[in-house]
Amino acid sequence: MLSSRQLARRLSLLPQHHLTPEGSTVQELVSYGRNPWLSLWGRLSAEDNARVNVAMNQTRINHLAVRRLTELSGGQRQRAFLAMVLAQNTPVVLLDEPTTYLDINHQVDLMRLMGELRTQGKTVVAVLHDLNQASRYCDQLVVMANGHVMAQGTPEEVMTPGLLSEQYSAWKRKYTPSRYLAGRCA
Repeated sequence: MLSSRQLARRLSLLPQHHLTPEGSTVQELVSYGRNPWLSLWGRLSAEDNARVNVAMNQTRINHLAVRRLTELSGGQRQRAFLAMVLAQNTPVVLLDEPTTYLDINHQVDLMRLMGELRTQGKTVVAVLHDLNQASRYCDQLVVMANGHVMAQGTPEEVMTPGLLSEQYSAWKRKYTPSRYLAGRCA
């Protein structure tokens, strides 16, 4: 049985909802990702600080380092928590709806970054509800419904009209753009 410290050295998690530490700055939050690696004295080493800086650069939040988490937008806060996960530097990364609160540019950055982690030999498991995004950036897909695996495989194997129609009732409805759009977007 692994201790919590041993587990935290192997597996990092970005949950869907996070508790924001009261009064913490972005850099302090990202530094928490190094906790499993700290010595008995609990001080960050030069390597720890370097990993924190790399994670903040990867998520493009280094300019926010001294800002309090409570001052950030939802997307900035999400990127700060992602940086904390990256600073933890584990071989397995679990992400629950990581694109939540992110604008499209940061979503693309995040998905590319997850691809880079895979090329470094890390295992990345993400819960995504955007089927287009999942099929574009993921090597393997698992479609679940009511806690059961309905399909798994490559995007080409999983993203079939039959499965999509069966699992996503919206595919059965006729979509008429003019019905949903009252006018042009400005």
